[in-house]
Amino acid sequence: MSLIVIKLGGTEGVDFAAAADDLAALAATGQRAVVVHGGSAEANALGEAVGVPPRFVTSPSGFTSRYTDRPTLEIFAAAVNGKVNTLLVEALQRRGVNAMGLSGLDGRLLQAKRKGSIRIVENGKRKILRGDYTGKIHTVNTALLGLLLDAGYLPVVAPLAVSDQGDALNVDADRAAAMLAAALQAETLLLLTAAPGLLRHFPDESSLITHLPPAQLDAALTFAQGRMKKKVLGAQEAIQGGVARVIIADGRVAHPIQNALAGQGTHIG
Repeated sequence: MSLIVIKLGGTEGVDFAAAADDLAALAATGQRAVVVHGGSAEANALGEAVGVPPRFVTSPSGFTSRYTDRPTLEIFAAAVNGKVNTLLVEALQRRGVNAMGLSGLDGRLLQAKRKGSIRIVENGKRKILRGDYTGKIHTVNTALLGLLLDAGYLPVVAPLAVSDQGDALNVDADRAAAMLAAALQAETLLLLTAAPGLLRHFPDESSLITHLPPAQLDAALTFAQGRMKKKVLGAQEAIQGGVARVIIADGRVAHPIQNALAGQGTHIG
């Protein structure tokens, strides 16, 4: 049986209940799947509530990310692993799916190199921020995922990783899903987001690109806006890692997974 890796966007608008309905339908067919989720909206809300609002920074290459010092890391973990992961597992269990929630920290599922400092552009000036707890994944514990999948569980993964020294790290959920898909040699990586897919002229939804050859992914990085840049980069990494097909599709609608697998969204590969 082929494997699909599904990433649920963490922004407001992605319908986790609708995705859970589709995941239950997939599970009933025997389809093996791994779910990765974000949680940016919950992390932002919790940070605001406790007086540590999020800080988003832009790299010299134009990628936007959350600056994660240690207090921010702890807020992110509480929101994404503590709340979003638990409630998503609950939604699946209510639908009869034996989901197991874990983060990339558990069992060294996702091992990453800590960045420590990051280069940013702010007000037109290049700066270096230190004390960062983000990382780039270099190893996936496929043996652990294999055990869970073979035992009939649906792994639900929060975007935290463990550093080579054992520190918890915030990692990009789209790229984490791409690394998992490549390591598991998944047939399909599906990235659900709060947009109909990759738009050539954001935010004009009529400019949806329905099919993108892998050779055009570099060009797509030049016009993708905001968080979509990370999705395009993740798609590129997944394709390079041997994943046959990547889909970027709308997570705000009923039956988002079924729709995407039936041809909606942007299909790459």
